[in-house]
Amino acid sequence: MKIAFIGLGNMGGGMAANLVKAGHSVSAFDLSEAALVKADENGCQTFSSVSEAVAEAEAVVSMLPNGKIVERVYEDDVIGHA
Repeated sequence: MKIAFIGLGNMGGGMAANLVKAGHSVSAFDLSEAALVKADENGCQTFSSVSEAVAEAEAVVSMLPNGKIVERVYEDDVIGHA
C-alpha cells in the first residue's frame, strides 16, 4: 500500500520505518531536515511538502503535535491533493 506519513518526530519516525519494514511504500514529510534524513535512511521516500507526499497516497497517516496543526495541514495540504 502507498502510505503518506506526515510528522516524523519521536513517534512518527519509528512508525513510518515499521510500515516500510512491513512492505509498504511510505512517502514522508516533516519540517525537520534531520527527521527527513533518518526517514530516507529507513527506506521512506521523502518530500519537501505535504502536498507532494500525499499526491500518490492510498492512505495518509499524521503524527502531529496538536489538533490545530492537524486541522491546518489537512485543510491546506491533504484534502484535494491525496
